[in-house]
Amino acid sequence: MKLSVFTVVTPDLSPEQLADAAKAAGLHGIEWRFKGTPAEVRDQAPSFWGNNLCSIDPELSDEETLQFKQVTESRGLVVAGLTPYLNNLDLAETEHAFRKAKLIGAAAIRVGVAGYDGSTPYPELYEKTVRYLKEAEQMAKQFGVKGLVETHHNTISPSASLAHRLVSHCDSDHIGVLFDPGNMVHEGYEHWRMGLELLGPYLAHVHVKNTGWFENGQREDGTVRWESRWAPLAAGSVDFAAVLKHLKAVGYDGWLGVEDFSKQYGSEELLREFVKFVQERV
Repeated sequence: MKLSVFTVVTPDLSPEQLADAAKAAGLHGIEWRFKGTPAEVRDQAPSFWGNNLCSIDPELSDEETLQFKQVTESRGLVVAGLTPYLNNLDLAETEHAFRKAKLIGAAAIRVGVAGYDGSTPYPELYEKTVRYLKEAEQMAKQFGVKGLVETHHNTISPSASLAHRLVSHCDSDHIGVLFDPGNMVHEGYEHWRMGLELLGPYLAHVHVKNTGWFENGQREDGTVRWESRWAPLAAGSVDFAAVLKHLKAVGYDGWLGVEDFSKQYGSEELLREFVKFVQERV
């Protein structure tokens, strides 16, 4: 399996610093965050989803965007993916992301799925997302870039089985699944092996982060309130030694991309520790 980093977790590094650190740590690729930085947060301290210095702004020109390809490949790395935020299911934004991904040589992008908060019935959101994915599939064919549905809490694809229900309408050559065990601790856990076996050829990318459940006071009736929070890779609910074993058992040899939000390490140390963490468990 190949190791990469999703640059959402290295917000304090410039693209050049990130590429140098990734190469030094022994990574093989970079998954670039594809998101602009609002003017009102640019003077704030770097953060994952705010002033992230290691992102590609969708409004950059093609010439400016190509600099990220050069930064990556000049270090002997590859562009493992381009990761936009498309859960509004906007087709114009999706096509723009596919085009930029092709420009920089990315093999895949994360496409959108509808969020779920109980205000709109699941069947309606399901039909809307399937229609969107069928359009995204055509874009994937056109640009030669695979679209990935992520297993993510608070969406209609929190589990492997619900993600599979969506992507099963599409050709696995063009639409696949980004399997994220850490997200599935928040919501959507199924036996890792069963989910991977179900996904079969749709399994296309894996994110590596961890999450745990912690007591958070009491409810009015006296029962314990619990909440899920990000945790260090070796201290959360996901047993990654088991996950890696199951991945090998189903024949997966693709990307493992670190996306650790625990803040246990600084950005450069995180990359080194991620490589060590995986190597100790494969």
